[in-house]
Amino acid sequence: MVKSTTFCLILLLAVFCLTNVAAIDKVTRSGRYLYTSSGRFYIKGIAYQEQGAVVPGADNSFLEPSTFIDPLADSDGCSRDLPFLQKLGVNTIRVYSVNSSLNHDSCMSTFSGAGIYTIIDLALPLNGSIDRDSPSWSTNILDQYLETINAFNKYDNVLAYNVGNEAIISNTTDVAPYLKAAARDIKAYLNSISSSALVGYAAIDGDSTFRVPVANFLSCDPSNSNSSSTSIDLYGLNNYEWCGDSSFEAAYAGVEGDYAGYNVAAYFSEFGCITSPPRLWTEVASLFSSQMSDVWSGGIAFSYFPAASAQGQFGMVNISSDGTTVTTGDDFSRLQAQYGNVTSPPNTPSQGSSPATYPSCPGQNSSFAASTTLPSTPNEAACDCLESTFGCAFKPSTSNYSSIVGALIDTACGLLGQAGASCDDIGGNGTTGVYGRLSGCDPTIKLSFTMNEWYQLNGMQPEDCSFAGNGSVNPLGASGTVAAVAAETSCVASPSATFTPTLPSGIATASSGSGSSGSSDSGSNGAVPLLGESQVLGMLGVALIGIASCFWTLA
Repeated sequence: MVKSTTFCLILLLAVFCLTNVAAIDKVTRSGRYLYTSSGRFYIKGIAYQEQGAVVPGADNSFLEPSTFIDPLADSDGCSRDLPFLQKLGVNTIRVYSVNSSLNHDSCMSTFSGAGIYTIIDLALPLNGSIDRDSPSWSTNILDQYLETINAFNKYDNVLAYNVGNEAIISNTTDVAPYLKAAARDIKAYLNSISSSALVGYAAIDGDSTFRVPVANFLSCDPSNSNSSSTSIDLYGLNNYEWCGDSSFEAAYAGVEGDYAGYNVAAYFSEFGCITSPPRLWTEVASLFSSQMSDVWSGGIAFSYFPAASAQGQFGMVNISSDGTTVTTGDDFSRLQAQYGNVTSPPNTPSQGSSPATYPSCPGQNSSFAASTTLPSTPNEAACDCLESTFGCAFKPSTSNYSSIVGALIDTACGLLGQAGASCDDIGGNGTTGVYGRLSGCDPTIKLSFTMNEWYQLNGMQPEDCSFAGNGSVNPLGASGTVAAVAAETSCVASPSATFTPTLPSGIATASSGSGSSGSSDSGSNGAVPLLGESQVLGMLGVALIGIASCFWTLA
């Protein structure tokens, strides 16, 4: 009888636990603020990514890594780091690059169970982002972004996806239309899969004459109809103005004024100046106070792991060579103390009291040169159709061809230019708002197009399709200029079309997210709980049957 009673008590405890299984509280956006069921939500976060290989050079003044280590695929590392993240008291981590082909279940479950959200950047180093020097919103980048979202859509603690990080600097504001097009298409896709994860962008700090128009452009409505369809939901500013033991008046009063009245949620996507050590983190008190809560919803301290930069060395912990031990530094201890003092930031205004608005877009001037005409949605079917018609196409002589595509495009475009032709069809201009018919195609298809143009221009001579052994004649391709133009018109019938993108063929759809649509009025982190309702109900049913049998036995 004692054993039977003990067994029944265990079953009752199991039922209690199962009925109290709850997903992490959903973060939503209402107007310009973030909310959970408890009220205003503030991002109290830390950047969480080991730095990849950095190759200094004239073309890498920001010391951006060329490789990456996916921290959310390292289950041992996440378990190792969780106690330290909890000591810091963070509720959000920002991850800059992830590999959609890897398994992230363990890390995402670990962090969800601890009440930690993730902000995931969709870009990857090198060719996996919108390039500030040669911008393009193309099928290869869109597909990569969608595959990452598909991999993370099943998790309940994805707060936001960033479509870019510091892609727009003071002399490249023409990149802004490409990022706004990316936000438009990613929002449409998230809505189509019933995910309400937010769409964000992390901006570089700088002179307000370009920084503020960029922010306003990314959250404006080009149609002047108060539509959220092309607006980001979450604006991040990488801000390092508070150095040492500064003050609100000296460091933040200016940026606070610059964004007064900004229409979407905003936070510091990076903070933590290292140029005047030691880092005291006294800016935390201001960032989470009523001085700044009318504009900002918290921030991300940079960085948990060591990270080299043009400014110096960041990092709050060191990991042992065998990857098992964490040693914290003084930066960690000081941030822990400051985050620990953030116990009750302002809980106003109430949700729904500040409806979302999407104003008209800023005009161009000497500091800001972005058109409100955006690139079209990249159309993989149209690009593939066109590629099949080329009489000459790119067939690389090596499997590692990514490094030669750009050089070959330059070569082909140079030849076309000398012959009085151009590469306008594959290019675009974010200042004038003019985009070529093939500007949204994969770089390899753009290369095939330029090769084929040169091949057609020279009477389709086989030697004019060689390009150092990287081109091949397609006997089934269109023959002659007239046929090539007809094929182009047929395949790319609506070069400026926008539509809801879909996953590339061959990619299995992950479990869809829950929650409301990703409307900017009430966007949220969406996604299904890590333990599905059907699983909980199934286990609960088994437990209830067991309890019933207990009563029969005891009776």
